[in-house]
Amino acid sequence: MHIVDLEFRISGSVIPADHGYALYSAVSKVIPMLHPPEGDRDPSTGLWRRLGIHPINGRLCGDRKIALGPSSRLRVRLPAECIQDWMPLSGKTLEVDGDAVQVGMPMARALSPVPALRSRLVTIKGFLEPEDFLNAVKKQLTALNIQAEAMFIPVGKAVSAEGRSGSLENKCPYIRRTIRISNREIVGYALRVVNLTAEESLDLQEQGIGGRRRFGCGIFVPERN
Repeated sequence: MHIVDLEFRISGSVIPADHGYALYSAVSKVIPMLHPPEGDRDPSTGLWRRLGIHPINGRLCGDRKIALGPSSRLRVRLPAECIQDWMPLSGKTLEVDGDAVQVGMPMARALSPVPALRSRLVTIKGFLEPEDFLNAVKKQLTALNIQAEAMFIPVGKAVSAEGRSGSLENKCPYIRRTIRISNREIVGYALRVVNLTAEESLDLQEQGIGGRRRFGCGIFVPERN
C-alpha cells in the first residue's frame, strides 16, 4: 500500500489553534470514508491506521487562534489509491469551529525517507507521565521493527498554541500539549525520532505512533533544521 501526503491549498482568515477534532468533523461531512464502515469501529487496523489529517500550519495570532497564510495547507496522509475519493473536497468551504476555510486544488507528495522525524503531538491512551510514555513509544517502535531513538523535545522557547506546554502546571521540562475532543482534554507530547534508516523512516511516516491520527496526532514529518 503506497502512502502519500495529499496537500490542498486553502484560504481563509483564522482557525482555532486546537483544531484537530473540529477539522476532522468538517472534513468528514464531505468525505464519508473518514467514518469506519458499520461494524468496523477499530481505527487501529487497515485503512484507519494509515489515514491521518495533519494539523494546519499557520501563525499564532492570539485568542488561541492561528492566522492562515499563503503557505497554509490542508494535508492528508493516505493510501495513493484513495486520492480520487478525496477530490470532492476541492472547491468546498469548511466550517472549522465557526471559522470558514476555502479548499482549493490538491497536489500529491511522496514521503521522504529522512533520518530524523518529529510529531507535534503524540497521544497514547493510559500513558501520561514522561517515563511511562516514552517506554510505551519504544514498545510501539519495536513492534514496527524500528530500532531508532525516540526522545522528547525540551520546552525551551517553544509555544504551545493548541494546548498547555510543559512550562505550565507541574513544570515538565518537555513540550506537552493537549487536544480537545468533544468534551475531553487529551494530553500528549511532542516527539522526535532520530537515526532512522530510509526504510524505518518511511514505515514510521506510514504507520505513526499512538492514536487519533484523524485528529492530527501521531503523524510524523521531516524535522526542520
